[in-house]
Amino acid sequence: MNLFFNAKKYSALFTCSLFLCFSSFSQASTKNLTESGFKQYVVTLKSEALKKGYDAEFIERAFSKVKFHQRAIKADRSQPEKVETLDTYLPKRVPEWKVQKARAMYKKHLPLLTKIGKKYSVQPRFIVALWGLETNFGKIMGNYNVISALTTLAYEGRREVFFKKQLWASLNILQQGHISIEKMKGSWAGAMGQNQFMPTSFIAYAVDGDGDGKKDIWGNSADVFSSMANYLKREGWNDELTWGRQVKLPVGFDLSLAIPKNTGSRKNWLKAWAKTEKTLAQWQGLGIRRADGTNLPKVDVKAALVFPDDENGRVYLAYNNYKSLMHWNLSYYFVSSVGHLSDRIKFPPIH
Repeated sequence: MNLFFNAKKYSALFTCSLFLCFSSFSQASTKNLTESGFKQYVVTLKSEALKKGYDAEFIERAFSKVKFHQRAIKADRSQPEKVETLDTYLPKRVPEWKVQKARAMYKKHLPLLTKIGKKYSVQPRFIVALWGLETNFGKIMGNYNVISALTTLAYEGRREVFFKKQLWASLNILQQGHISIEKMKGSWAGAMGQNQFMPTSFIAYAVDGDGDGKKDIWGNSADVFSSMANYLKREGWNDELTWGRQVKLPVGFDLSLAIPKNTGSRKNWLKAWAKTEKTLAQWQGLGIRRADGTNLPKVDVKAALVFPDDENGRVYLAYNNYKSLMHWNLSYYFVSSVGHLSDRIKFPPIH
């Protein structure tokens, strides 16, 4: 579900939904954060929840074990970052063991994935790639109580409106009975389940994949996979296309034909896409070739040119599905890792 951050900066805790919702970071809060202040803030939230129509008993249960998580604030303010290039990032983000595990999980869940893939018109390999990159195939989902994490970050104040919106959404999820308060665990930022949906993304995209009346993205594979596929489909996925391909530029290529590296927002990025996209035949005419130097495919498809680093790094022609992945996480590096892993799942064929 993401800030258009400098793609050279990588943090393992970046989640798909969190940073899609932020267009910029504000200045660090100067609020004096204390346990007593937090408790008073919870009282205020409960009162606000009551005015919103939530049942008083439900509110008390939802906030009964709420805690002030200083660690969440520390993580939010000082996310571990390391300068990377795509050539150094991909081997760390998509190591060989993860490729092999992804292929094994693809094979293990193929009947279910195939059924879901057909229903939502999304190739299963992309579902598995997202699953592996978000939570290591459901193994690392975060152990924070979501209500506590969201309340803490709302109290911190820099993005109070955003985190309160997530908090109300999480109350709706609890009220609808999809998960218990005790089992509603997530990251320090409130991203939940095996696909790391923020609560508002859960409301928008989560589906009941097996018809049991619950949308359980924490423990139900049918719900996890279906919700991911539904997200991509709702954001324009086309299963007749792949995500993109690495290409080679001719000497003296006009670099202004590519999408600018830092457009500042999703809206501007999409405008740049619309302004610069061309057919593969047009890119072929401009001298662009596959990474191995051979001609581009002769298909009637439009693509945009992106540089995750700069013109001296890897260069990609991005198809429309690239936009769907950039909606999931507005990062060239993230999308490149999803595409790279999905390609490794596809080739060589799994038998």
